[in-house]
Amino acid sequence: MQDLHRFQNKVILITGASRGIGAGIASRFAREGANLVLCANEERVHDVAEEIRELGRRALSIVADVTVKTQVEDLFDQTDQEFGRLDVAVHNAGVITIAKIEDLTEQEWDRVMDVNTKGAFLCCQAAAKAMMKQGHGRIINTASGQAREGFIYTPHYAASKFGVVGLTQSLAKELAPYGITVNAICPGIIETDMWAYNDREWGKLLGDYGPGELMQEWVNDIPIARVGTPEDVAGLVTFLASDDADYITGQTINVDGGLIMS
Repeated sequence: MQDLHRFQNKVILITGASRGIGAGIASRFAREGANLVLCANEERVHDVAEEIRELGRRALSIVADVTVKTQVEDLFDQTDQEFGRLDVAVHNAGVITIAKIEDLTEQEWDRVMDVNTKGAFLCCQAAAKAMMKQGHGRIINTASGQAREGFIYTPHYAASKFGVVGLTQSLAKELAPYGITVNAICPGIIETDMWAYNDREWGKLLGDYGPGELMQEWVNDIPIARVGTPEDVAGLVTFLASDDADYITGQTINVDGGLIMS
């Protein structure tokens, strides 16, 4: 049974919070009593914040680019000004493009690496500074199944997510003396806008697939035999943010229905 008071009045910051996994994580934390700081690179994040307020929680929404250090610093400064504390930082902002190696542009490589890896680093750096002063905190980074096993036509995405795992492990060791845990999650096939894009673009390159057909082939290989939901991911994130995970740090945990077992 869900503990509706597990995060009562705690402050949770989430990037990539305007849709999909990020919005699902935000909703779950709010239902368990948290106040939220929601960040994304689109105005839609304000709508998610309004939904959080309708649940009776405080929510600050900020449009920012996680690849720009000054904007990241401002995000965390506004969090401190609004709430005076930061208990959990979930760094979920991410992008993907899919292309054959001969067609993959330098701009695509740089953009994916900047958002997924540099963005996670800049957010971890700002979160660490805030949490070190407090002597406690939780940092949770979103990696991917491709941090376990790179897939065809996405070498830049795989590289960026392997980087998130390395970042997580290094910071877990550095920040442990300050009472801060750092972990990563690896979502598999989750029902989001990103996976709709993946289905379409991989489907074009891997065969003559109609909408949903390629994803269904992959889902057939999942032991639990279904697509995941943002709520499935949120369950793992809230566990890692809870007191039950006090002795867990430096770990990268799959949430994929058993698709990748490593």
